[in-house]
Amino acid sequence: MIEARHLRVLRAVAATGSFSAAARELGCTQPAVSQQMKALETSAGTPLLIRTGREMRLTQAGEVLVRHAAGILAGLTAAEEEVAAIAGLRAGRVRLVSFPSGSSTLVPTALAALRAAHPGTRVSLVEAEPPRSVEMLREGDCDIALAFRYGSGQTAGEWDDLVVRPLLADRLVGLVPETHPLAGAGSVSIAELAGDSWIAGCPRCRRQLVDVCEEAGFTPRIDFATDDYPAVVGLVGAGLGVAVLPELAIESVRPKGARAVAVEPAVEREIVALTLPDLAQVPAVAATLDELTRAATRA
Repeated sequence: MIEARHLRVLRAVAATGSFSAAARELGCTQPAVSQQMKALETSAGTPLLIRTGREMRLTQAGEVLVRHAAGILAGLTAAEEEVAAIAGLRAGRVRLVSFPSGSSTLVPTALAALRAAHPGTRVSLVEAEPPRSVEMLREGDCDIALAFRYGSGQTAGEWDDLVVRPLLADRLVGLVPETHPLAGAGSVSIAELAGDSWIAGCPRCRRQLVDVCEEAGFTPRIDFATDDYPAVVGLVGAGLGVAVLPELAIESVRPKGARAVAVEPAVEREIVALTLPDLAQVPAVAATLDELTRAATRA
């Protein structure tokens, strides 16, 4: 295999006409130049220089290598500079996928701080709920997935191959119409809402709602289901039912016509940032994870 360092020596020899002059230009010894030229000729499988007395001239193969060496070395230098820029966070790209309430709360704060600290790093954002967001990470469609789970038992082993950065515990909050008899309560037992019509959210949240209600002794009558949190709030505000939403979701929506109440027993979802082990070593990805962690402490 032809090495870049050998090409640099060949160019110096071709430009100066001798090993000793090339050694002076490269800042090394004449024997070192001679050894590298021998190694290059061995790799090429053919002579590259013709030595006649004190003069040296290139063979046809040597001329071909010198002609290509300029482009090869220039490309390698450009690549080294670009990699150095990425390593130094002067450049880089991070593809982030997040669930909607994370996109509207944690992500803006984190990305604003990242841009201020590292303006050369670009971040793209798409939305997806887990488990789809986790699939996207494994399929190579993103670098970081903002995800959540309700209790480690629900997803035992699901993330064992990933780097998991815990961000915060997001408590579920009850949402009832302002005209609801329990609207003024400081907290309510979820069993007190057994007779109400329910509005459910994303599939994972919907499954958690059913589990919690069944533990309280009833099966919720779900009349409406939507992944759109503003739609959930709007339906509750219109008096069409009750719901439980994560605090992050309520932060991102003005609950017009609805009242938030604490729900007992307390249920929390764990918010995390996920990435692959190799990606965690990429400076731009690591910096984004750090900013998401800081944003979570302020949430």
